[in-house]
Amino acid sequence: VQLQASGGGLVQAGGSLRLSCVASGLTFSNYGMGWFRQAPGKEREFVPAVTWNGGNTYYADSVKGRFTISRDNDENTVDLQMNSLKPEDTAVYYCAARRRFRNIYDYWGQGTQVTVSS
Repeated sequence: VQLQASGGGLVQAGGSLRLSCVASGLTFSNYGMGWFRQAPGKEREFVPAVTWNGGNTYYADSVKGRFTISRDNDENTVDLQMNSLKPEDTAVYYCAARRRFRNIYDYWGQGTQVTVSS
């Protein structure tokens, strides 16, 4: 199983970025997908998640109204549209896959760096 995240970069506060994660080696539609992030010196934290069929989404309070998660089960991708970025959004962002009916994430991507300058 491989989760390949991309789309990170350097952006000014107030700007936007779109992250993408491509999954391979698994039956993508059997997995809920999530994004997590980890800033230097901080613990990894949940950002948003989407259920296996895209029917439900969940967001951390810190990103509600600014970030949007979406998935395409035909392309095996999950995207994270990030708008109105803030310096505190700076972190390495990871996508992760969770098999349906499980409460833990089974697979993790390698991460992509997002840096928001003030």
